[in-house]
Amino acid sequence: MNSASTTAADSEIAAPRLEHFPIAIFSIVMGMIGLALAWLKAHAVLGMPFVIGQGLRSTASVLFVLLLAIYGLKALRHPQAIVMEMRHPVRINFFATISISLLLLATAYVETHPEVALWLWGIGAALQLMLTLAIFSSWIHHTHYAIQHANPAWFIPVVGNILVPVAGIRLASPELSWFFFSIGLVFWIVLLTIVLYRLFFHEPLPARLTPTLFILLAPPSVGFIAYLQLDGNNLDAFARILYYTALFLALLLASNTVRFLRTPFFISAWAYSFPLAALTIATLIMSVRQPGPIFTLLGIGLLALVSLVVATLTIKTLMAVGRRQICAPE
Repeated sequence: MNSASTTAADSEIAAPRLEHFPIAIFSIVMGMIGLALAWLKAHAVLGMPFVIGQGLRSTASVLFVLLLAIYGLKALRHPQAIVMEMRHPVRINFFATISISLLLLATAYVETHPEVALWLWGIGAALQLMLTLAIFSSWIHHTHYAIQHANPAWFIPVVGNILVPVAGIRLASPELSWFFFSIGLVFWIVLLTIVLYRLFFHEPLPARLTPTLFILLAPPSVGFIAYLQLDGNNLDAFARILYYTALFLALLLASNTVRFLRTPFFISAWAYSFPLAALTIATLIMSVRQPGPIFTLLGIGLLALVSLVVATLTIKTLMAVGRRQICAPE
């Protein structure tokens, strides 16, 4: 090995891994708690064991605290790295995964621990609003965005707003939930137009961002769940439009399964998990509103699929950690 390659290798080893701890890693919490909520809903609808959802909820809670502590340490030791992520045209959107994780945890605890849920929801909703304002301001007053930067990860700050009413309708004024829902719904449609334009008329997404296509599932799926909460569980025409839009997008993504299977593993692969969990929950709700074997069987199938996906992603993530592929310079 020549001196140049030796120097490069030494530099790579010396690079502090904490500095490269990615904000996108909180998508793991979203996937884990999404799966927990799916199993908790399956317990209520199908009589599945409660202990599975409870165990996943506890695991996600511990994981969130651990990741938050590590990211907080990164903020203290490498504040410049945080600033770089906030200025990055893609990574900035993943800051909302922190507020969304809080909102999802609040939803998971609202039935059994409403006091805890209230604190989680309050902090999550406030943080979500601040992040939405900051990220939208970044988009409006940008100096470095191009159409190539548009990708499904841009939906993440929007989904957080749509998610607020799911637990919020039981914890605060309904008007507050309608406020967040309106923001999320209107700007989901705006961003959907922009992202589809980029996908249709420009080069394909890079491999690292290919899994984020599954984020397309999240707004209509979560929107369906939230709208039912806001509208007194009334399965009206608008609720059906939201659900069947999510179902169509799921079929579209399923038709590209081979492409996703061929994509190498990146931490962004956790984008598969939460949207699938949201669709699973929406389908289980539909099985109650529309009794019959179709939605019940579809819900069971989706529950099995998202469980397999999260298990696979967990194994691959642990393997990537063992190989020191996580927290490495890109």
